[in-house]
Formats: sequence, structure tokens, C-alpha cells
Amino acid sequence: MTFPRKWNLTFFLIFAATAWAQPADLVLRNGKLVTLESALPEAQALAAKNGRIAAIGSNQAMAAWIGPHTRVIDLAGRLAIPGYIEGHGHFTALGASKLELNLRDARNWDEIVAQVAAAARQAKPGTWILGSGFHQAKWDRPPSPSVEGFPVHDSLSKVSPRNPVWLTHASGHAGFANAEAMRLAGITQGTPDPSGGQILRDAQGRPTGLLKERAQELVERALASYRAQRSPAEIAEEARHEIALAERECLSKGITTFEDAGSPPATVDLFRSLAEQGKLGLRLWVMLRAPNTELAPNLTKYRMSGIGDDHLTVRAIKRFADGALGSHGAWLLAPYSDLPPDAPNRNGINVEPMSDIRVTAELAIRNGYQLCVHAIGDRANREVLNLYESVFKEHPDKKNLRWRIEHAQHLDPADIPRFGQLGVIASMQAVHCTSDGPFVIARLGYARAKAGAYVWQKLMRSGAIVTNGTDTPVEDVDPIAGFYAAVSRKLKDGTVFFPDQRMSRMEALRSYTYNNAYAAFQEVEKGSLRVGKLADITVLSQDILTIPEDEIPQAKVDYTIVGGKVMYQREPSPPTRGGARAEPRR
Repeated sequence: MTFPRKWNLTFFLIFAATAWAQPADLVLRNGKLVTLESALPEAQALAAKNGRIAAIGSNQAMAAWIGPHTRVIDLAGRLAIPGYIEGHGHFTALGASKLELNLRDARNWDEIVAQVAAAARQAKPGTWILGSGFHQAKWDRPPSPSVEGFPVHDSLSKVSPRNPVWLTHASGHAGFANAEAMRLAGITQGTPDPSGGQILRDAQGRPTGLLKERAQELVERALASYRAQRSPAEIAEEARHEIALAERECLSKGITTFEDAGSPPATVDLFRSLAEQGKLGLRLWVMLRAPNTELAPNLTKYRMSGIGDDHLTVRAIKRFADGALGSHGAWLLAPYSDLPPDAPNRNGINVEPMSDIRVTAELAIRNGYQLCVHAIGDRANREVLNLYESVFKEHPDKKNLRWRIEHAQHLDPADIPRFGQLGVIASMQAVHCTSDGPFVIARLGYARAKAGAYVWQKLMRSGAIVTNGTDTPVEDVDPIAGFYAAVSRKLKDGTVFFPDQRMSRMEALRSYTYNNAYAAFQEVEKGSLRVGKLADITVLSQDILTIPEDEIPQAKVDYTIVGGKVMYQREPSPPTRGGARAEPRR
């Protein structure tokens, strides 16, 4: 339901009142509602009924919507915004990370070894020990010995001789195995590097334990064989538990929609089952991730929209052009500045052949799917832009495709205008800028970093849509941290990473709401607050649009509302009916 902008607020409210049966299910009042709608940029109050926004306006206007069973929340001046949309994350991986060793806060390799040692003392022989989140470039001291800044496995293997250990890098584009995990994976000094991957080796050619990109699959296959010993019921229960953990975490951070950056058909089947049973508390928009041979016969089956009362949509396909900068896997036009001349893969790694991604592109454009390709390095971005441009020219009848490049972190200046020219969405993660900033210049050199690293303003000036997210579990899924990174670009040491590329606060808010909705073809349903749209709303403890910049990280999510239902409440308060306070969430 949309309204011409020339209609005034009075007619707007009259129409809303006659178009919807009163009373409302939920009324928010006495707040600062930032709508991101030019016809009514700000309001005091909102009414929701049957999962959608029924009216927006003044406190007085909303009084007519309050009945004996209406839930009323007095915002007490707090900021309410369109529900946060996580623009690029890994939903089930977020849940799985809650069941593993958390290595994100480890200050050095020795602390990680100590964590594994403690786990090994409690584990039965043969049980896999899993962890995730380590990043060697963020430790307080380099490991010794090391290769390319990564440790070697000896100290880890010593404390875990009876248990295979697999630790996933924070980027997700590398992993570290102990001796037992490598033995089970069949990795020896004579094992060749697989296509699209690298087994990092010491000066004598021995595997260090670090596996880059598709070399990870060697260990992951061994882990999959171990997990396959469980019963189907145990496997299904673990998957549901991971989804529940991910959902709980997202709702507590104000996220109402999660754009999942790649799940296989079997996981999509589980999502659909939960959505149809009404068991998804937030909305999922999913990219399919599968080989072309599996995609081709199933694309019609898996393209779906609005399943389970608008809780599940699948209309995109995910592929990978390269790896990550932190693991020297991003595919670059020129060599890494911090690798020696004799290092292998000095320009990074092309993870999946571009010819194979070209086949995926044809499948996508013929079946009405968006294509979303992971590209971090400047070479990877150029190759993907070239591919997109070629496919678009071959299909001139296909318009408004909104194909995406996921990350678009490091660009050659010549390629920046092409995003706007081609209508390619830059699906970015502002928090990567401030998280990776300390090592970006070491990897790329100052000139390359300044010209093309996280160039949000340059991309927006090209006419490109720039979105926001966290790539969770690579980073904390918290949108407030992402918002702060977007407006400050401030590193932990207080320095600002090329400040001319900072977003304004309204640009940052749009990147986390409307722009993400647009990038998923869902801007008609969500991303702003307007009568007829889904009643997805996030309420914050502080006004992040006006408070001093350095206070933004202290803001909290007080309410997460999905379809007019409070799905998360930070501080329960006594229930009232038709009054000013909200009842606690059960």
C-alpha cells in the first residue's frame, strides 16, 4: 500500500484509519520514529496490526488505535528506526560458532594453545575440538616460529595428541589443523595444493597446519565423515539448535531480517520447514550455495518469496572469486606488499574458476535469480565486473537485475565507476574497515589502500547502492558496531582510516535498512516505516543519530519488533493495558 507524496499527513491518517480495522495489536508512542520516508521523515507514534504498519503520526492520532488488548509501549523519547537488516552474514555458521571455542579475543597464539589444551583434557580420545575466530594479524605478538605470520602446528599438536583439532580463521578463508587432523585428512609433505587452495609449508616443505581457501576442504571432509556417524535425528537436532542460537543472537542485536550469504539446498529445506511452522522469529533472505550441476535442475524449486508470513525468501545464488585479505587470499592485480618475492600465490588466490562462475551467471539470469559473487581483491572485483558486463550485454532485455558483489573491499580506481554504471550493488561491511585497518596498508601499501580500500563515498558518488552488514561470524553481528565503523572509520588505536570515505549518520542508517532491503528486492515491504509495510522496528536506548560519535558504541537495543510482535526486550517492565509501559516478553 503506497501513498502519493502530495497527500498531507491528515489525509494519510484518515485513510489509514478507514483502511484498517481497529484496534491495533501494538502501539508505540512518545518516541522519535525516524522513518526514512521523505513524506513523513519523523513521527511520534506508530500503530501495527496483523503484522503491518497501520498508522504513523502523533501520539494523539494513535490514541484511536488503542483498545483493551492493544500492547502499548511508551518509548519515553527513545529512537525507533526501521528494523536492522544484516546485509551479509552466515546464519547457521553464527549459531555453530556458539558451540565452538571462541578464539576472537585471544591475544596471541599461546592463549589459543592453552584453550585447546583445556578442551583436550575434557574430551574423549578421537573427539574433534573445534574453534573459530582467530586472526594472526591482530595478536599482540607474532608466533614463533611462524610462516607468513601464521604459527606452525607443533605446540598445538603437543597439547592435543589424541584429538583432531580444527580452528577456523576469523575470515573463514583459512583454517588451522593439528597433526591428528592432518593425519585423518591425509595431508603429508607430498600432498599437492588443491585447485583454488594452498597448504602453507615451512622452509623444508612440511605442512605448517595452515590451510588456505579450498585446501580447507581436505580437513572438512574428514570432519564431515566423523559427523556422519551421528543419527539423522541427532544431525537435525543440532541444525535446529544452531538456528535457534543464531536467531537469539540476531534478535538481541536488533536484527529483524538476515541476508544469508550462502546455504545449501538441504539447509534451505530446513529453513522452509521452520518458516511454514511459524518457528522462525526473524526473516531470512537466502543465497543458494551449491555446484552448478546441483543448481541447474533445482532452481525453479528453490526460488521462493514470502514463505511463512514473509519469513523466508530465496532468490539469489552465491559464488566465490577469491579469498580474504587477512589470509593473503584476496586476488590482487599486483603482489602483496608484505610477502617475499619467492612466496607462492603472491597475488592471492582465485578460489573458483571464472569460467565456472560464468555458467552460474547464465543459470541465474535465465531463472530470475540475483548473482552474488564474493570478491575482495581488486583483481577479483575487476574479473566479476567484467563477467557481469558481458552477461548484461548478452541479455539486453533483462533490466534492474541488482546483481551484487559481496565485500567489494579493495578496488582499482578505474573500476569504481563501473558499479554505478552497471547497476551492481556493493554489498559491504563497514566493520571490516576498522577491524582490518591495522594490517591493510601492510598488505597493499599506502597508495593502493588510499585509492581503493573501503571507498564508500567514491562508490556512492558513482551511483552505486552501498549496503552494510558484518559477515558474521567473521565479526560480531551487532549493527551498532557496524554503524559506528561507517561514521567514524576509527581504529582501536584512535586513528581514522582515510576519513574522507566516512558515511554520514543518515547514510549509515540507510545502508543498514533501506539499502539492504533494496539489494534484496524487498524495499516495498521493509527498510523504512510506512503504512502498509511490515511492522519491523528496532528501538534503541540512545539516539545514535545525534549523540556524540564516541558514545555510539554504548547504545543498546531495547526492543526488536518483527511483524508487530516484540521478539526481544532488554529490560522487562510491569505490564499495563492501554497504558504507557510494555509487558515483558515471554
